[in-house]
Amino acid sequence: MPYEELLTRYEPVVGLEVHVELSTATKMFCGCATGFGAEPNTQTCPVCLGMPGALPVVNATAVESAVRIGLALNCRIAEWCRFARKNYFYPDMPKNFQTSQYDEPIAFDGWVDVEVPANEAGGEAFTFRVEIERAHMEEDTGKSTHVGGSTGRIHGADYSVVDYNRAGIPLIEIVTRPITGAGARAPEVARAYVSTLRDLMRALDVSDVKMEQGSMRCDANVSLMPTGSTTLGTRTETKNVNSLRSVERAVRYEMTRHAAVLDAGEAILQETRHWHEDTGITTSGRPKSDADDYRYFPEPDLVPVAPSREDVERLRATLPENPAERRRRLQDAWGFTDLEMRDVVNAGAVEVIEETVAAGASPPAARKWWTGVLARRANTDGVAVTDLGVTPAHVAELDGLVTSGRLNDSMARQVLDGVVAGEGTPAQVADARGLELVQDDGALQAAVDKVVAANPDVAEKIRGGKVQAVGALIGQVMKEMRGQADAAKARELILTTLGVEG
Repeated sequence: MPYEELLTRYEPVVGLEVHVELSTATKMFCGCATGFGAEPNTQTCPVCLGMPGALPVVNATAVESAVRIGLALNCRIAEWCRFARKNYFYPDMPKNFQTSQYDEPIAFDGWVDVEVPANEAGGEAFTFRVEIERAHMEEDTGKSTHVGGSTGRIHGADYSVVDYNRAGIPLIEIVTRPITGAGARAPEVARAYVSTLRDLMRALDVSDVKMEQGSMRCDANVSLMPTGSTTLGTRTETKNVNSLRSVERAVRYEMTRHAAVLDAGEAILQETRHWHEDTGITTSGRPKSDADDYRYFPEPDLVPVAPSREDVERLRATLPENPAERRRRLQDAWGFTDLEMRDVVNAGAVEVIEETVAAGASPPAARKWWTGVLARRANTDGVAVTDLGVTPAHVAELDGLVTSGRLNDSMARQVLDGVVAGEGTPAQVADARGLELVQDDGALQAAVDKVVAANPDVAEKIRGGKVQAVGALIGQVMKEMRGQADAAKARELILTTLGVEG
């Protein structure tokens, strides 16, 4: 059903379950390493493989991270909670149960304010409060890879292989209460909420939240209820959505799909669904299990977790500045427009720009390099901008070389290429490559005279008042000087030579 039409007849209800892998050195219940990308099944032991007689031990750092996450989400922290066994059979769970928390989570009854930006349809920016039902501790599953077929899923595959390196990695699952009242902006609220959580986890330094690697994943629950009704509709759960853009698209698609099914007089099947990034649609997974189907019962091999009030307050004192408030403070200090700051945030460059300014660069210059040349390079290489090997100190040094007049922007980009390639600091790269603006005004004037003489028609246009045509001559002067000239000075000399005021 067209999106605008469904909004006249239905009220969307969204529920989001976000899984965050904690960046602890070891797994939740054993001492196995947690590094991403290791050879399959090399980071395993009898505990995380579920061998008979192997007993788990709770990771204390993971518990502290869970408490800090709960506090940052304005949750109440349980004085006593315990783990449970969630029983189900699937190859990615070697124990045939997942150690999780069921009716006694470590954090509950919280909220987070989400800043939803203005949209292209003219919708204004606004703040929306999302209520948190719970944040509980559990372990991640292994990873199944289905080989053969065209979808990458088990149906149609020739065979499947399982990597248990991820099995047992600490997870925090953050579950919202039903999100209502967002109307047409519900998909945007969903995206903004996940973005807010990602920023918050980064600020807490509890996870790398790399959605493309699965260290942060979102399950999006969607239902519709007729306008004016207070009875929730049947929901579907789109599993493991792994980008902010996809969260918004998946919620919007499910809204339109639900509306079409209901409009045809059919019932919504409560099920899990798979999101397809390439086609922008969801497809059926399996009927959604209720809690009773998992036969939860208390984990007999683990003692309850009972954080003392003193420990909770100690951890509260470690909470960082709220990311949204920090962004507003930095934006005011740097003098950036809303659009400029949004580009900085989207590039994941808030921290590095702050460090670059602290190292001596101007805010505009720091923003230019990190969200321009470096962001494009990171996108091309498929890495985060902070993983290029360029530090804030490098960018501040590069800015100093430009502002001092040694380099122009073109040279500075060449220097950055050298820094990324590991050739040294900006000054070392510039020295090694012989990059420096020609300071000899006589040489620059000779180049200007040569270019003006070779282009009498362009020179005449400039004398006639078409000053913008000077750009063509500046380009040729730069070519004559092999890029080692100051473009602003070249422009000044060209206009002076032609007797034109700039």
